[in-house]
Amino acid sequence: MNILVVDDEGIVLESCNRVLKPEGFSVRLATSAEEALAVIDREPPALLIIDVKMPVHDGLYIMKELNRKQQRVPVILMSGFSTKETIEESYKMGARMFLAKPFTPDELLGAVRRVIEETCDGKEKSSGH
Repeated sequence: MNILVVDDEGIVLESCNRVLKPEGFSVRLATSAEEALAVIDREPPALLIIDVKMPVHDGLYIMKELNRKQQRVPVILMSGFSTKETIEESYKMGARMFLAKPFTPDELLGAVRRVIEETCDGKEKSSGH
């Protein structure tokens, strides 16, 4: 499974990469909304993990663009500034989960597995399996 992690902090990208790769995930990293959208246009990932607060365009901007383009990619949003309003807005935009930074490797893996499971269950139910 191909996961795209988007964050302007290199340490967060590297940490996610270090946790996800050994679990068998193919991980791509992007440091900005623009870079992420270019990657998504070329080869849409199966799952997106996006930081909310980034310079120029934030994580919600990426979600708005995905919605505008009608690209249905499951999203986990993460933020070190998790206010009630940010969390509510992320779910309204279609995020499947919200991770408050800092999170543990187990929290990250748990969120990824839960979203994958929900996505797969949803596809099976909608296709009549």
